[in-house]
Amino acid sequence: MEQLFVPPGEAWQPVSRKLVTVRFIVLGLTLAIVVPVVAIGLWFLIGGWAIVVAVGVLLGAGGWGGWLIPRIWRSWGYSERQDDLLVTHGVMFRKLTVVPYGRMQFVDVNSGPLDRKFGLATVQLHTASPATDARIPGLPATEAARLRDRLSALGEAKAAGL
Repeated sequence: MEQLFVPPGEAWQPVSRKLVTVRFIVLGLTLAIVVPVVAIGLWFLIGGWAIVVAVGVLLGAGGWGGWLIPRIWRSWGYSERQDDLLVTHGVMFRKLTVVPYGRMQFVDVNSGPLDRKFGLATVQLHTASPATDARIPGLPATEAARLRDRLSALGEAKAAGL
């Protein structure tokens, strides 16, 4: 079954390990903000039990995130072939997206403040179909720039040949 989502014989490239660190920071910041707000709200509704509920939520979400974030990171990969780009990801629900270079309309490179701090960027491919979800998060900035330029050049060359 794994061959369906990660075809063998391809040169699969992983995303940067720094993506795990960024996702842990986002999880920590989210829990540090959301849990106290929920605890204060619950304090007014149920009283002292709000602290117990808040600690339970904090431990549960932290534990779940600590287990899931590295697995999600390992699931991301991409492979550049002669005529198309393969992007795979997903832990529970696996997904393989194949984007022919001739179908690409433009390539986006995004990087938020935390991503920039860690030297990461996300490359997203756009086609005429809005259902195409071909994005690759957690790429080193130099690899994102190289991939952007290569995909743009291949997209133009393949589109011109149509």
